Amino acid sequence: MADQPAPTTTTGVDAAALEEVVTYTSELIRIDTTNRGGGDCRERPAAEYAAERLAGAGLDPVILERTPGRGNVVARIAGSDPSADALLVHGHLDVVPAQAEDWTKHPFSGEVEDGVVWGRGAVDMKNMDAMILALARSWARTGVRPRRDLVIAFTADEEASAEDGSDFLADRHADLFEGCTEGISESGAFTFHDGSGREIYPIAAGERGTGWLELTARGRAGHGSKVNRSNAVTRLAAAVARIGNHEWPVRLSPTVQAALTELAALYGIDADPAAEGFDVDVLLAKLGPAASLVEATVRNSSNPTLLNAGYKVNVIPGEATAMIDGRFVPGGEDEFRATLDELTGPDVDWRFHHRETALTAPVDSPTFALMREAVEEFAPGARAVPYCMSGGTDAKQFSRLGITGYGFSPLKLPPGFDYQALFHGVDERVPVEALHFGVRVLDRFLRSA
Repeated sequence: MADQPAPTTTTGVDAAALEEVVTYTSELIRIDTTNRGGGDCRERPAAEYAAERLAGAGLDPVILERTPGRGNVVARIAGSDPSADALLVHGHLDVVPAQAEDWTKHPFSGEVEDGVVWGRGAVDMKNMDAMILALARSWARTGVRPRRDLVIAFTADEEASAEDGSDFLADRHADLFEGCTEGISESGAFTFHDGSGREIYPIAAGERGTGWLELTARGRAGHGSKVNRSNAVTRLAAAVARIGNHEWPVRLSPTVQAALTELAALYGIDADPAAEGFDVDVLLAKLGPAASLVEATVRNSSNPTLLNAGYKVNVIPGEATAMIDGRFVPGGEDEFRATLDELTGPDVDWRFHHRETALTAPVDSPTFALMREAVEEFAPGARAVPYCMSGGTDAKQFSRLGITGYGFSPLKLPPGFDYQALFHGVDERVPVEALHFGVRVLDRFLRSA
């Protein structure tokens, strides 16, 4: 797979940027920012690394912490049009845990071998962090300025509650994001291979809401040999089974309707997702592998993930708890809440352990059109389409500031590199040429946005 040529128009990507993006990805991976939850993470070294390189591009980054060691970085690049709204470009510095014994190469080696950068964060999302840093420095060298002010933010704690990251920045440092109306971040504009030779680039224009739930069942404690019709474990187990087996109804958000419409057209299928009686499952069956881009976002979901009860086999506990990973589509939170009330029943209480709003962004906006154009310029013959993320990002917290979020962290991946499987997966890695593609596409988009 050869590098795509640089566009013939003015570009802010120099040869040094193509080297730096690889170096920065590798070096950021080597900085272990594992987020185990509950505050067990230290992003400060990575924040200092990013701030030093932004300062080297002539910017004035600030490092901000809610909790010592949980570093965030914010800087602003002045645009050429002071009347234009600003654009937020953000990435997180933390990563999920990795067990070295499961990996082909050590997850924090940052090893570069045979044109591939290995390690935790290679796609989620130290690659995008590195692209932003490399591009900012390249612009400084080439004298390129974006049209809009760009606010660059590297955040802590995205892989947990975001309390020490974007939540803290949005609540306590909103002034740093003054003028921002739109933002871009992770999980969009990656190559999806459908198995027939076609390349699709899904650009995120929405996210399902997050509803992590804690269920608590209470009953009468007692001896395990006695009849007990108020057994907390039995009550909890019944509620968990109902929740896990529930068939959620189809609820199509505008973004998912747009995704289905464009995918159907791409495959020559006559379908109108807005029509009465439309059967989404019939269409998904016709889309083949491409159905995986949308099937998780046509409904709410509720997956049991943790159970906790008891302390001895012959003792019936008085309390039992469970955790549920719930997600709700844009506009689906009220139904989600009401359904959980029904499924848990009178003997089990539930509360949000963590909740964040669902998001939707317009797919007919000039910004989305420019993202599509940038991708398709460097991936001739490919098609960029909208999609909705099944999970969530820092865009949820930044939406409180009136910032409309898109998922746009471009990567051109060869067949066999399953982007979605590498997220939080074993042997996370990214091709060098994918990083080069990403820098060029970001440059094209950010200069014109």
